[in-house]
Amino acid sequence: MSGSALPSQQLGEPYRRQATQAVTRPRRAIGPRLREDRGYLVAALSGRLDSARAPALREQLLRLLRPAASQLVLDLTLVSDIDAAGLAVLVGTERRARLLGGSLRLAAARPAVSMAVHAAGLDWLLGSFPTVQAAISNLARA
Repeated sequence: MSGSALPSQQLGEPYRRQATQAVTRPRRAIGPRLREDRGYLVAALSGRLDSARAPALREQLLRLLRPAASQLVLDLTLVSDIDAAGLAVLVGTERRARLLGGSLRLAAARPAVSMAVHAAGLDWLLGSFPTVQAAISNLARA
């Protein structure tokens, strides 16, 4: 092998194929699944909302909010747990939505998530609803 060969050329075909696949393969998105319903943007989250995921999730949620799209419902049906960093993401997202003239509503939180929100004293700030439909209904108030 020549000293000027690229590392992938030195490794051989099986390794070159793996390296190419690793670069071109889409990464598993950790972001929310989105849909719109009656003027609300509904973001379905899943997994744990913890310090490992908080920075990326914060960026994704804040990027969603704009003056014309500031009504956000977070569907927490598939969220198993939340820690202080996850709660901070919710508070920051609520603040940004409110500054843009909108709101953040939580929907369908599991007991562990509801208890964490309550224990942190954030019930008054983060409107929580039993279902997504209740959160987006015209009669629902946070």
